[in-house]
Amino acid sequence: MRFARPLVPARLVARYKRFLSDHELADGTLVTAHCANPGGMIGIKEPGMRTWLAAAGNPSRKLAWDWEIVEADSTLVGCHTGRPNAQVEEAIGNGTISELGGYATLRREVRYGINSRIDMLLQDPGRPDCYVEVKYCHMRRSGRLAEFPDAVTSRGAKHMAELAAMVAAGHRAVLVYAIQRDDCDGFATAADLDPVYDAALRAAIAGGVEVLPYACRVSIEEIAVERRLPLALC
Repeated sequence: MRFARPLVPARLVARYKRFLSDHELADGTLVTAHCANPGGMIGIKEPGMRTWLAAAGNPSRKLAWDWEIVEADSTLVGCHTGRPNAQVEEAIGNGTISELGGYATLRREVRYGINSRIDMLLQDPGRPDCYVEVKYCHMRRSGRLAEFPDAVTSRGAKHMAELAAMVAAGHRAVLVYAIQRDDCDGFATAADLDPVYDAALRAAIAGGVEVLPYACRVSIEEIAVERRLPLALC
């Protein structure tokens, strides 16, 4: 997924109130950018980190910038949680995520379960419907393991049960973790941060839910899903 507008380099001053972040541009100008990441942002919110911003492109919007990328551990990391759905849809279409290929239609934000929406519903005559939930993942704390989540997520655990229910009803259900960095060799849950989520994922896998962790290639021109990582649950 290519960025619609060129990114502008900056330095992070502070991230605060969950959705706000201050950055210093190369000429010393201080700007406030929308931070589309309500999570803990462990490892990617330290003052002084190099960042890249995109102009919002809407003159009537209160915040003129969106925070898109940060450099952490000498690696570019996507930090906008609203981007992975488009990245995954692109990767399904171009065959990168081959496990989800061959369906005739793809629909976004389809209602299912108990007052929920599935990120993508893949359908094809003669095949079970395929419910696809996409998760943004950025965190790498030690070694070369990507981890999720970086904060407690009761909503994420709820999705697990609903996906397992789809499998029990005869459908296919798939969790795609879009890992927004390319310096990881495996994927695991951050069980110490959210043991309930870890247990829910294990139960979902036992119930037939498929898990596809995919690392992304990140540059200031685009973020593209690139390669599948092994699941490393202990």
